[in-house]
Parts: sequence; structure tokens; C-alpha cells
Amino acid sequence: MSPKKNNENHDKLAKLSADLEHWKNEYYRAYADMQNLRKQVEKDHREAIRYRAAGFVENLLPILDGFHMALQAEAKTEEMKNFLIGFEFIYRNLVTVLENEGVSEISPKVGDKFDPSTMQAIETVYEEGCEPNKVLKVNVKGYKLHEHLIRPSIVVVSTNKKDEPKKEENANPEMDA
Repeated sequence: MSPKKNNENHDKLAKLSADLEHWKNEYYRAYADMQNLRKQVEKDHREAIRYRAAGFVENLLPILDGFHMALQAEAKTEEMKNFLIGFEFIYRNLVTVLENEGVSEISPKVGDKFDPSTMQAIETVYEEGCEPNKVLKVNVKGYKLHEHLIRPSIVVVSTNKKDEPKKEENANPEMDA
């Protein structure tokens, strides 16, 4: 074999070897991408199954609120007491079913520290001798589905600042004349 032919064969072999290495890397990259995609799809599927009831639970919240308000009523007659016992039974059954699906109630108590991750303050009130950022009143209970917040608790929170009457200052000094 001539040296020229030998060099050509050597160059072809080097090119084929480089092509082989390139396509082998492309294959491994594509394989890794497919594995990552498969894992992500599986994770998304598990999350979708776990949180499938979120919309349904959200639609049930006004019903739970209605039960909660009804159970706060004072029974003045024997008939009313019997109704409240029935409401309590239905409410407990509904709460048990929701708990079995991963729903938990967020029910802060008066005096608890305000937690912005699970509570929404609709008002701040100054109360003498009360520490700031304490729950003063719970308006609506909150709910979670596993770790996801469905609705925060709606609360009134204490503050350390007194609301002072604001002095109205005239923005236009020419009007004073």
C-alpha cells in the first residue's frame, strides 16, 4: 500500500472514529433527556393525582362555612337543639371524609401569633397591653390539601400602632386666604 493511500485510510478512520464518538454522545444525551422527562412526567402525574380534589374542596368551603355558622347558633328550643345535633353529625361526617382525602383545617386561636403563610389579615386593631401580630379574631377558617393552601384563615390581628386622627392639610395654600 502506498503511503498516500495509507494516510487517506488513516484520515477516514479518524473521521469515522470522531463521528462515532459524536453520535454516541448524542445518543447518551438524548437517553438522559428522555429519562429526565419520564421522571418529570411521573412526578407531575403523582402530584395531579394527589391534588385532584383541590377544585372540589374549594367548592365545598362555603358549605363548610355555613355549617360552622349554623353550629355557632344558640339552641333556644328543643326542636332547634335536635336540628343542631343533626347538623353536627353531618358536619363531622363531611369533615371526616375530607380529612381522609388529605384536607386539614387551619383554625388559629385567639392569641396565636399571626402566620402569613396560613392566614390573611383583613384588619389590624390596636389593643392596649396586647402584643403586636397576635390573632384577635378568626372570621373564617382556612383549609389545606396536603401541603397546598386552599384558603387562608381570615383573621383580625393586633398592632402596636394607635390610629391617630389624621389632620387634613389643605393642599392648596391659596384657598386659606
